[in-house]
Amino acid sequence: MKFSRLVALSLLTFSSFSMAKAIQGTNYQSPYCGCCGAWVEHMEENGFDLDVVKTAEMTPIKIKLGLQPELASCHTAQIDGYTFEGHVPAEDIKRFLAEKPQRMIGLTVPGMPIGSPGMEQGDTKQAFEVLAFDKNGRTMVWSRHNQ
Repeated sequence: MKFSRLVALSLLTFSSFSMAKAIQGTNYQSPYCGCCGAWVEHMEENGFDLDVVKTAEMTPIKIKLGLQPELASCHTAQIDGYTFEGHVPAEDIKRFLAEKPQRMIGLTVPGMPIGSPGMEQGDTKQAFEVLAFDKNGRTMVWSRHNQ
């Protein structure tokens, strides 16, 4: 009897660890874009659970969330009240959410650099920067990748 309780307790503990709460959010993307789906997969592999809203009307969403046109990319995510634009690596988003930098309302990877999450093309990798931005469109470099 003691052994079965021990096994049950072990399984319950293991299940609790394996069901760690995912970071929730919403990703707005074009219904015609394949790389957006690949980015969502990257996020899910890294502990995020994103609802996907497919819409051809991305510009009003970007404007509402305070994104300047020069910072835009193909998809826009809202996570924990912050905006994440384009192919931002999950590790940068996790760091941003942990640090919650003052004045900054999100991160962006403008454009669609090859080799960023969701934009993989074999061994080809362009250098890119992840920018933190504030509500006035001012930016600072948050991280650099593929340097």
